[in-house]
Amino acid sequence: MGQEREKRVIFSEAALQERIGQLGRQISEDYAGKELILVSILKGSLYFFADLTRAINIPIQLDFITIGTFTNAVNQTGVVRITKDLDLDIANRHVLLIEDIIRTGLTTGYLVQNLATRLPASIKVCTLLLNPEQQLINVPIAYTGFTISKTRLIGYGMDVQENWRNLPYIAQLE
Repeated sequence: MGQEREKRVIFSEAALQERIGQLGRQISEDYAGKELILVSILKGSLYFFADLTRAINIPIQLDFITIGTFTNAVNQTGVVRITKDLDLDIANRHVLLIEDIIRTGLTTGYLVQNLATRLPASIKVCTLLLNPEQQLINVPIAYTGFTISKTRLIGYGMDVQENWRNLPYIAQLE
Protein backbone atom coordinates (compact mmCIF):
# COMPACT_ATOMS: atom_id res chain seq x y z
CA MET A 1 0.00 0.00 0.00
CA GLY A 2 2.88 2.33 0.76
CA GLN A 3 2.32 6.06 0.40
CA GLU A 4 -1.19 5.88 -1.09
CA ARG A 5 -3.63 7.96 0.89
CA GLU A 6 -7.30 8.56 0.42
CA LYS A 7 -7.90 11.68 -1.62
CA ARG A 8 -11.47 12.65 -0.87
CA VAL A 9 -14.66 11.13 0.42
CA ILE A 10 -17.01 10.35 -2.48
CA PHE A 11 -19.86 8.83 -0.43
CA SER A 12 -20.06 9.59 3.29
CA GLU A 13 -21.20 7.07 5.85
CA ALA A 14 -24.51 8.98 6.19
CA ALA A 15 -25.10 9.06 2.42
CA LEU A 16 -24.41 5.31 2.18
CA GLN A 17 -26.81 4.48 5.01
CA GLU A 18 -29.56 6.70 3.60
CA ARG A 19 -29.35 5.12 0.14
CA ILE A 20 -29.13 1.58 1.55
CA GLY A 21 -32.28 2.26 3.58
CA GLN A 22 -34.07 3.25 0.37
CA LEU A 23 -32.84 0.12 -1.41
CA GLY A 24 -33.93 -2.07 1.51
CA ARG A 25 -37.45 -0.61 1.46
CA GLN A 26 -37.74 -1.10 -2.32
CA ILE A 27 -36.48 -4.71 -2.15
CA SER A 28 -38.90 -5.42 0.73
CA GLU A 29 -41.81 -4.15 -1.41
CA ASP A 30 -40.73 -5.91 -4.60
CA TYR A 31 -40.20 -9.31 -2.96
CA ALA A 32 -43.04 -9.28 -0.41
CA GLY A 33 -44.54 -12.77 -0.17
CA LYS A 34 -41.69 -14.38 -2.14
CA GLU A 35 -38.88 -16.67 -1.03
CA LEU A 36 -35.82 -14.47 -1.38
CA ILE A 37 -32.18 -15.46 -1.05
CA LEU A 38 -29.60 -12.67 -0.93
CA VAL A 39 -26.18 -13.79 -2.14
CA SER A 40 -23.14 -11.73 -1.17
CA ILE A 41 -20.26 -11.76 -3.63
CA LEU A 42 -17.30 -11.72 -1.26
CA LYS A 43 -15.19 -9.93 -0.21
CA GLY A 44 -16.14 -6.56 -1.63
CA SER A 45 -19.85 -6.60 -0.88
CA LEU A 46 -19.45 -7.62 2.78
CA TYR A 47 -20.28 -4.26 4.41
CA PHE A 48 -22.97 -3.34 1.88
CA PHE A 49 -24.52 -6.80 2.29
CA ALA A 50 -24.61 -6.57 6.09
CA ASP A 51 -26.22 -3.12 6.07
CA LEU A 52 -28.63 -3.95 3.25
CA THR A 53 -29.91 -7.14 4.91
CA ARG A 54 -30.73 -5.13 8.05
CA ALA A 55 -32.65 -2.61 5.91
CA ILE A 56 -34.92 -5.33 4.47
CA ASN A 57 -38.01 -6.08 6.55
CA ILE A 58 -39.23 -9.32 4.96
CA PRO A 59 -38.00 -12.87 5.69
CA ILE A 60 -34.81 -13.55 3.72
CA GLN A 61 -32.14 -16.19 3.58
CA LEU A 62 -28.47 -15.34 3.18
CA ASP A 63 -25.66 -17.06 1.34
CA PHE A 64 -22.17 -16.24 0.12
CA ILE A 65 -20.14 -16.89 -3.00
CA THR A 66 -16.50 -16.08 -3.61
CA ILE A 67 -14.83 -15.75 -6.94
CA GLY A 68 -11.18 -15.78 -7.84
CA THR A 69 -9.45 -14.47 -10.92
CA PHE A 70 -6.50 -16.44 -12.16
CA THR A 71 -4.17 -15.03 -14.79
CA ASN A 72 -3.69 -17.23 -17.82
CA ALA A 73 0.01 -17.12 -18.72
CA VAL A 74 -0.77 -17.68 -22.40
CA ASN A 75 -2.97 -14.64 -23.03
CA GLN A 76 -2.65 -12.59 -19.79
CA THR A 77 -6.43 -12.39 -19.29
CA GLY A 78 -8.06 -13.28 -16.02
CA VAL A 79 -10.05 -16.48 -15.80
CA VAL A 80 -12.86 -16.29 -13.27
CA ARG A 81 -13.88 -19.26 -11.19
CA ILE A 82 -15.93 -19.85 -8.08
CA THR A 83 -13.71 -20.49 -5.07
CA LYS A 84 -16.53 -20.69 -2.46
CA ASP A 85 -19.90 -21.87 -3.73
CA LEU A 86 -23.39 -21.46 -2.32
CA ASP A 87 -24.60 -23.64 0.54
CA LEU A 88 -28.32 -23.14 -0.18
CA ASP A 89 -30.34 -24.73 -2.97
CA ILE A 90 -31.64 -21.84 -5.10
CA ALA A 91 -33.95 -23.88 -7.37
CA ASN A 92 -37.38 -22.22 -7.70
CA ARG A 93 -36.35 -19.39 -5.35
CA HIS A 94 -35.76 -15.73 -6.05
CA VAL A 95 -32.07 -14.82 -5.95
CA LEU A 96 -30.67 -11.33 -5.54
CA LEU A 97 -26.90 -11.11 -6.09
CA ILE A 98 -25.32 -8.34 -4.02
CA GLU A 99 -22.29 -6.60 -5.58
CA ASP A 100 -20.17 -3.74 -4.29
CA ILE A 101 -19.31 -2.39 -7.74
CA ILE A 102 -19.98 -3.29 -11.36
CA ARG A 103 -17.56 -1.96 -13.92
CA THR A 104 -17.37 -4.17 -17.03
CA GLY A 105 -20.07 -6.57 -15.83
CA LEU A 106 -18.04 -9.59 -16.96
CA THR A 107 -17.63 -11.17 -13.52
CA THR A 108 -21.25 -10.52 -12.54
CA GLY A 109 -22.40 -11.84 -15.91
CA TYR A 110 -20.43 -15.04 -15.36
CA LEU A 111 -22.05 -15.52 -11.94
CA VAL A 112 -25.56 -14.84 -13.27
CA GLN A 113 -25.05 -17.42 -16.04
CA ASN A 114 -23.63 -19.96 -13.58
CA LEU A 115 -26.47 -19.51 -11.07
CA ALA A 116 -29.14 -19.54 -13.81
CA THR A 117 -28.21 -23.16 -14.57
CA ARG A 118 -29.48 -24.01 -11.06
CA LEU A 119 -33.00 -22.97 -12.10
CA PRO A 120 -33.93 -20.20 -9.66
CA ALA A 121 -37.39 -18.59 -9.98
CA SER A 122 -35.55 -15.35 -10.82
CA ILE A 123 -32.08 -13.91 -10.58
CA LYS A 124 -31.35 -10.21 -10.36
CA VAL A 125 -28.50 -8.00 -9.21
CA CYS A 126 -28.26 -5.24 -6.62
CA THR A 127 -25.07 -3.21 -6.84
CA LEU A 128 -23.95 -0.40 -4.59
CA LEU A 129 -21.92 1.24 -7.37
CA LEU A 130 -22.29 1.09 -11.14
CA ASN A 131 -20.02 2.50 -13.83
CA PRO A 132 -22.12 2.40 -17.02
CA GLU A 133 -19.24 3.85 -19.09
CA GLN A 134 -17.10 0.74 -18.52
CA GLN A 135 -19.90 -1.81 -18.86
CA LEU A 136 -19.23 -4.33 -21.64
CA ILE A 137 -22.19 -6.67 -21.18
CA ASN A 138 -25.71 -6.33 -19.86
CA VAL A 139 -26.46 -7.95 -16.53
CA PRO A 140 -29.90 -7.98 -14.87
CA ILE A 141 -29.31 -5.01 -12.55
CA ALA A 142 -32.51 -4.33 -10.64
CA TYR A 143 -31.12 -2.00 -7.97
CA THR A 144 -28.27 0.51 -8.06
CA GLY A 145 -27.06 2.58 -5.15
CA PHE A 146 -24.96 5.15 -7.00
CA THR A 147 -23.57 5.70 -10.50
CA ILE A 148 -19.85 6.46 -10.65
CA SER A 149 -17.17 7.25 -13.21
CA LYS A 150 -13.86 5.47 -13.73
CA THR A 151 -11.93 6.11 -10.54
CA ARG A 152 -9.94 4.14 -7.95
CA LEU A 153 -12.11 3.71 -4.86
CA ILE A 154 -11.45 2.39 -1.38
CA GLY A 155 -13.54 1.80 1.70
CA TYR A 156 -16.83 0.14 2.56
CA GLY A 157 -15.53 -3.20 1.27
CA MET A 158 -13.41 -1.95 -1.63
CA ASP A 159 -9.68 -2.31 -1.36
CA VAL A 160 -6.25 -1.81 -2.79
CA GLN A 161 -4.15 -4.91 -2.16
CA GLU A 162 -6.60 -5.98 0.59
CA ASN A 163 -6.20 -2.67 2.48
CA TRP A 164 -8.79 0.01 3.35
CA ARG A 165 -11.89 -2.24 3.12
CA ASN A 166 -12.83 -1.27 6.68
CA LEU A 167 -13.38 2.47 6.07
CA PRO A 168 -17.04 3.37 6.87
CA TYR A 169 -17.23 5.58 3.75
CA ILE A 170 -16.06 5.41 0.13
CA ALA A 171 -13.10 7.54 -0.91
CA GLN A 172 -11.21 8.17 -4.12
CA LEU A 173 -7.49 7.42 -4.09
CA GLU A 174 -4.97 9.99 -5.26
